[in-house]
Amino acid sequence: MIKVHLSRIMGEKRINIADLSRLTGLHRNGIAKLYNEETDGVKFDTLNRICEALDCEIQDIIEFIKDEK
Repeated sequence: MIKVHLSRIMGEKRINIADLSRLTGLHRNGIAKLYNEETDGVKFDTLNRICEALDCEIQDIIEFIKDEK
C-alpha cells in the first residue's frame, strides 16, 4: 500500500492547498486529490515541484507499507 503524507507535511509547515498551488503552479484539484489520498497516480514532475516547494524529500511525502497477508 502507498501512504501519502502530504496533509501532515502541509499542516506542519502551515501551508494550505491554495498556497501550495501558487508555489508550484499545480492545479488545486490535483493537489487536493493527493492531499486526501484520492489519486491513483502522480507524475514525477508533480512530486518534484511539491518537494521543492515544501523543502522535503519524496520519501517524506510517499511511504510504501507492505500489505499484510
